[in-house]
Amino acid sequence: MITFPNAKINLGLNIVEKRSDGYHNLETIFYPVHIEDALEVVDLKESEEEFQIHISGASVEGKAEDNLVVKAYRLLQKEYPIPPIDIYLHKHIPSGAGLGGGSSDAAFMLKLLNDTYQLNITKKQLEAYAATLGADCAFFINNKPVFATGIGNIFEPINLTLENYHIIIIKPDIFVSTREAFSLIKPMCPKTSLKEVIQKPIEEWKDLMKNDFEISVFANHPQINTIKNLLYHHGAVYASMSGSGSSVFGIFKEIPELRQIAELKNLGSLYINKG
Repeated sequence: MITFPNAKINLGLNIVEKRSDGYHNLETIFYPVHIEDALEVVDLKESEEEFQIHISGASVEGKAEDNLVVKAYRLLQKEYPIPPIDIYLHKHIPSGAGLGGGSSDAAFMLKLLNDTYQLNITKKQLEAYAATLGADCAFFINNKPVFATGIGNIFEPINLTLENYHIIIIKPDIFVSTREAFSLIKPMCPKTSLKEVIQKPIEEWKDLMKNDFEISVFANHPQINTIKNLLYHHGAVYASMSGSGSSVFGIFKEIPELRQIAELKNLGSLYINKG
């Protein structure tokens, strides 16, 4: 059985406070977008191994056996009758981009195993399993726009669609680590919650919504700030870095002209989504 894990963007991100456990509480809006990996599992017959994993496509950090899809498999395999499997993961979502590719792969692996082997795990249980794998993994279980708090694992559904807009995402050849992104962060409660901002017309978001990670990331990588400014220059009604970077997205009423698209392509990998 095969599935297609998709990416997400953060429509604003506020770092609210540092927790006693070293993590940070935040608030953000998760919104799914159609940049997809491909994930397939096949029974591994006549083998003494628990699993084999085959990764293709875009490069992935770390060892294959430490990939989050393997951790998801091992998590469920401890409690459910899942046979040894071949795992095929083709990466299209870029890493170090703030698009949640690894988290999505993990969540979709949980759902894929649940469906393939008829484990009858509820969505609520799947969310709980996903939360143990990563802060934003649980979002991809329901995979619908949400207002997220906590460390990105407490969700409140929101009524939001960007179907009448186009979303252009640019991923420059820059990798931003989470540690680097947090390096200059000063937690602060926003004057207006994103839950209120998101209800306002999108034309007002530019002046009301921000991503706190931009402070440290733009200081170290001014090219990313240049991309954001260029998206506005070419007509975006709202633009922001996603998550902890390095990708930047712009929301457009109309797709820019081919000449402008060509200029944006020179800055990195470019993806165009219908919202």
